[in-house]
Amino acid sequence: MSVPDYMQCAEDHQTLLVVVQPVGIISEENFFRIYKRISSVSQISVRDSQRVLYIRYRHHYPPENNEWGDFQTHRKVVGLITITDCFSAKDWPQTFEKFHVQKEIYGSTLYDSRLFVFGLQGEITEQPRTDVAFYPNYEDCETVEKRIEDFIESLFIVLESKRLDRATDKSGDKIPLLCVPFEKKDFVGLDTDSSVLLGLKRHYKKRCQGRMRKHVGDLCLQAGMLQDSLVHYHMSVELLRSVNDFLWLGAALEGLCSASVIYHYPAGTGGKTGARRCQGSSLPAEAANRHRPGAQEVLIDPGALTTNGINPDTSAEIGRAKNCLSPEDIIDKYKEAISYYSKYKNAGVIELEACVKAVRVLAIQKRSMEASEFLQNAVYINLRQLSEEEKIQRYSILSELYELIGFHRKSAFFKRVAAMQCVAPSISEPGWRACYKLLLETLPGYSLSLDPKDFNKGTHRGWAAVQMRLLHELVYASRRMGNPALSVRHLSFLLQTMLDFLSDQEKKDVTQSLENYTSKCPGTMELITLPDGLVLPPVPFTKLPIVRRVKLLNLPASLRPQKIKSLLNQNVSTKSPFIYSPIIAHNRGEERNKKIDFQWVQGDVCEVQLMVYNPMPFELRVENMGLLTSGVEFESLPAALSLPAESGLYPVTLVGVPQTTGTITVNGYHTTVFGVFSDCLLDNLPGIKTSGSTVEVIPALPRLQISTSLPRSAHSLQPSSGDEISTNVSVQLYNGETQQLVIKLENIGMEPLEKLEVTSKILTTKEKLYGDFLSWKLEETVAQFPLQPGKVATFIVNIKVKLDFSCQENLLQDLSDDGISVSGFPLCSPFRQVVRPRAESKPVNPPEGSKPGDPSHVKNKASLRHGDVSEMGTPACVLRASAQPPLRKTLHTLEAILNFKYSGGPGHVEGYYRNLSLGLHVEVEPSVFFTRVSTLPATSTRQCHLLLDVFNSTEHELTVSARSNEELVLHAGECQRMAIQVDKFNFESFPASPGEKGQFASSEQLEEERQEARGLEINSKLDVRWRIPSLKRTGEASVEGLLNQLVLEHLQLAPLQWDVLVDGQPCDCEAAACRVGDPVRLEVRLTNRSPRSVGPFALTVVPFQDHQNGVHNYDLHNAVSFVGSSTFYLDAVQPLGQSACLGALLFLYTGDFFLHIRFHEDSRSKELPPSWFCLPSVHVRALEAQA
Repeated sequence: MSVPDYMQCAEDHQTLLVVVQPVGIISEENFFRIYKRISSVSQISVRDSQRVLYIRYRHHYPPENNEWGDFQTHRKVVGLITITDCFSAKDWPQTFEKFHVQKEIYGSTLYDSRLFVFGLQGEITEQPRTDVAFYPNYEDCETVEKRIEDFIESLFIVLESKRLDRATDKSGDKIPLLCVPFEKKDFVGLDTDSSVLLGLKRHYKKRCQGRMRKHVGDLCLQAGMLQDSLVHYHMSVELLRSVNDFLWLGAALEGLCSASVIYHYPAGTGGKTGARRCQGSSLPAEAANRHRPGAQEVLIDPGALTTNGINPDTSAEIGRAKNCLSPEDIIDKYKEAISYYSKYKNAGVIELEACVKAVRVLAIQKRSMEASEFLQNAVYINLRQLSEEEKIQRYSILSELYELIGFHRKSAFFKRVAAMQCVAPSISEPGWRACYKLLLETLPGYSLSLDPKDFNKGTHRGWAAVQMRLLHELVYASRRMGNPALSVRHLSFLLQTMLDFLSDQEKKDVTQSLENYTSKCPGTMELITLPDGLVLPPVPFTKLPIVRRVKLLNLPASLRPQKIKSLLNQNVSTKSPFIYSPIIAHNRGEERNKKIDFQWVQGDVCEVQLMVYNPMPFELRVENMGLLTSGVEFESLPAALSLPAESGLYPVTLVGVPQTTGTITVNGYHTTVFGVFSDCLLDNLPGIKTSGSTVEVIPALPRLQISTSLPRSAHSLQPSSGDEISTNVSVQLYNGETQQLVIKLENIGMEPLEKLEVTSKILTTKEKLYGDFLSWKLEETVAQFPLQPGKVATFIVNIKVKLDFSCQENLLQDLSDDGISVSGFPLCSPFRQVVRPRAESKPVNPPEGSKPGDPSHVKNKASLRHGDVSEMGTPACVLRASAQPPLRKTLHTLEAILNFKYSGGPGHVEGYYRNLSLGLHVEVEPSVFFTRVSTLPATSTRQCHLLLDVFNSTEHELTVSARSNEELVLHAGECQRMAIQVDKFNFESFPASPGEKGQFASSEQLEEERQEARGLEINSKLDVRWRIPSLKRTGEASVEGLLNQLVLEHLQLAPLQWDVLVDGQPCDCEAAACRVGDPVRLEVRLTNRSPRSVGPFALTVVPFQDHQNGVHNYDLHNAVSFVGSSTFYLDAVQPLGQSACLGALLFLYTGDFFLHIRFHEDSRSKELPPSWFCLPSVHVRALEAQA
């Protein structure tokens, strides 16, 4: 026997072999349709008996294997069924002749045969025949199964007769010697009847008896008499063992094992459907009570066998006692039988099939290691030269058996060997499809799955080197199959899953091959379904490049939408009566895990940042990289990037535009690498970090772009509030200068701009800023709204820098170094009359925290001479510092933010707006400084002279002017004094409290605000301005913050207003004229502007003459005479009230006379400040009397 049956199992020993073959030309589809129906009748119950007959069908069986039918009867073809097409009566004789020819092939062993004819109709079909069945077609053949059952019953009759014939042979009859094919030549010419060979004759007889017993055991097993077969097998074993007939002894042992397996495992060992009935269990229950005593100790003698076989009363007991092998003994007997088979070279197929049967039994017993020993033995059994198909079958069956016992990797190994055998060089037409199919079946054994998701779970499983080899073979096989898409899919899978195990050179080779394949067939994300139904999932390149972090970016600060505060809490649910509910908080927490707290805007470009790196040893080009989203219609704008070799973490920004509103979820990204298109989902990326992937898209808003008339600034403002500045501009101005900033507002969005609010914020600065730094009028700009897309509106902002104009310490030091002596009040050091030379002492710094103008800086009163009035007209002195080195200039910096809050379109309806910030950087260069300030009384008590020492700190010629004064020209670095006559101010008319906030303000703050209000009033009246003709630049020189308490007192109009009238005319500035000898009426009038009641007062009028040489003559008794008393009395004056006193004088001589009015000191006058008693000087000129 040369062709092994790898599907053999132990229970096949009880089957009858029936061959089903076509005769003539018949379609394969029709043949297998009938063959399937025939093979469905695999077992039938014998009539009037509890036995079951099993049939094994084969549509192909080698005739040489049939020659081994005496050795093991289940190998003998006992039935033949032929199927043919015959459509005319003329073809019937030829068809029937072919049927007889087919029978002759198996004629020596056939019990019966049948011919099924399809398509023939007429008289021939009406003739009654038992061996031929006629059917009009393949559909109208309902009686096929019934005819098969009848056919099997006929086989049983022949089988039963042969069994009875063999079993009833008497010992006196000559028993034929059963032989296997290769033994026949050994017994040719052997004379067993000679008396000389008596020993040989006895030996020969036992051999014949043993083989016959074994043969009868096979027939009993096929006939459904399990217990009888066990008895015969035992007898055969004893007989054959005594004569060392090893081949047949092995067959007897194998038959014994098969019968025992059928008894122990009624469900079978071959994995076939349908359980087989256990013969022992089918016997009557009362049989155990009718057994013969002593049956457990002795075996049944062959002579005790009846015509029906062994008595059923004893068969069950024998099976339970000794004849049936235990599961452990079955394997031992199999080993023994195989060892006997191995002694014969021609019994290789029998040995191989016995190993297969033993493995199937061990698989049921879950004895995998012992089963592997049998399989290992089967591998090394040397058969004849096998064909390529037989080799493939052998390796495939070995693979299945190894899989059966749980040796998965070993199974995969032989499956792969079978696959390689399909495309062996010796095959003229290699079976690449069969090779590919077998290779796919090896994947589980090597812990390899074609789903890339399985490689994201934990550590790598299996041997990577073997897996890569297998994947390479899959790629090559699919290419030879002519399926490039399959090659691309497997090669992509290899690169994605085995990237960590590829060497640098292997990475280059694989990617080069992949690019060659994708140039003809690009890789896609579609499922690939194989003909056998296997579905290959897509392979996204999540490692090319590797993404470590995904972050959804907020819109730029200028484009971020903000909700109007009054609408923020409208969406909060108020269903719960509790302030806090842990259930609601929990749900919000879950949502917060993925949802981000900022919004995107419909129609605006949105960004997602990916941190990627290239694991390849060469530059990686990624094309068509974009976002994968859901929830909102989204237009992804693909990008292309090139990552250097082993780049490390590299930021990549992907952009897109949401087209509708709602909640958008970023699910992943798509790429095209090496010609393979990949959809990479975030859920499938291992070790990725993300702060959330869901964001809300609000309705569209307009976009505002601003451009200014000023250049962009290199300084980026960093406000403490964290606001981002979209644009920074800078300008350089002189202190006191004003400049217009023209801002063009362009709507670059797709929605109309309907609402605009402008606010400003000055960043913290150490410098004191006076006045409005930024001012504008929004009405003209808003009048152009709504601003349609593409339109431009103009907005004008006035920048006015007005810092402190007082002299810095370094400038004062430079002036002192020049030895210049200036009288007045220094602005940066304690009050003094003369700046001492540097050799004696340096200026004393003011106490920390104090400021110029504080009362603490005033140490004593100024000594003002009456003759100083000569200094009022023109500057009294000219100070020059040009001989000194250039002064150290200090540039001051002012920074402010203009905030544009705008909205429009659908977003405005939903209550959203945008902020756009403009940063303004202003460098302030000093223009002029006031180095000294002082006051002088004027001729009128309601006026005074303000003396200012002005220093030009620029490098250009500069002019300074005040209201009603001529321009003062100052060269670079020059200091001059200018005198300005001003009316005194009624500071008491200013509000005492700044408003409602005054109740919370401290007294120091209130006093400081009052000081600022006074300074602003004085500065507005002075209107001191400077001009640089060469640069055509002008500005204001403010005295705010320069005036200390003493100067303010001199500039303040006293609360008590004193008016002196001579003959009814006010006498304040000019001399009053009178005649000698005429009485002059003198009136002193008091107006109380203070909030308190004052008086009464006593005043004395003292006349005197000024000789203009410093000498005053008060002895004028002979020149001036009073009409009445020289003392005047004023009653108490209520607030806002008036009082007056009258008197008269008589001048006796001509001349200029002055009247000094002196107050009497009492307790009431001492309570008031001396400055309240400032009466005008009275000048009376006495003229000659008229004739």
